[in-house]
Amino acid sequence: MRLLDGQVALVTGVGGGIGRGIALRFAEEGAAVALHCRTAAGAAREAAARIEGSGGRAVVLRGDLTDEDTCRRVVGEAAEWGGGLDALVNNAGVQPTRELPGMTADEWRAVVDTNLSSVFACTQAAAEVMRGRGGSVTHIASIEGSAPAPLHAHYSASKAAVVMHARAAALEYGPSGIRVNSVSPGLIGREGLEQAWPEGVRRWRAAAPLGRLGRPEDVGDACVFLASRLASWVTGHDLVVDGGVTARPPW
Repeated sequence: MRLLDGQVALVTGVGGGIGRGIALRFAEEGAAVALHCRTAAGAAREAAARIEGSGGRAVVLRGDLTDEDTCRRVVGEAAEWGGGLDALVNNAGVQPTRELPGMTADEWRAVVDTNLSSVFACTQAAAEVMRGRGGSVTHIASIEGSAPAPLHAHYSASKAAVVMHARAAALEYGPSGIRVNSVSPGLIGREGLEQAWPEGVRRWRAAAPLGRLGRPEDVGDACVFLASRLASWVTGHDLVVDGGVTARPPW
């Protein structure tokens, strides 16, 4: 029996590599998956086709999750399509670079609204659907939530808040049988990354005890675990998936 047989899951931000990796792993473990995207509909449809081609169920939902009403609509459409909702993975996010001294309030809000406010609204909407039947919510945070990088003040602050939101939501939604956790990935490989940032990739490999970049399926595996019966007594936890790089002493 697969870990997520019979579950209905919504994964946001499937236009990117991590989101696709999560969605595909959920499908491999038996979940029917609603794949959300904002603009990258082609990538989302390709992932849905892969799921359906393997005998699974998938649907693509579009919307800008910086709008609270859209968050509620997407969650509602996923639940209506699946006949309920068992798992939500809040993966949608952005990671622009900007020096903090010159950052505008609009630039700050654009990151916070996408990375944090959407998590709040989607979680609240999903919890209303899950109330009475239970379920799991997993936020995709980042190791930058505790170890910020230059030019990422807005991103790091939003991801630190995502981790704390998961803990607070776990506290308040636990009596309804809803578990809320976060996953904090390290550097995840993507096409063209080594060409665009060779020095950074080299330094990462040298620093990580496991000696490699992460893969989208590494994050997917963590999310599958947290949504499965194996994590039935795990809530309010931040699961770091970084190849051990944060275990490296900074001195």
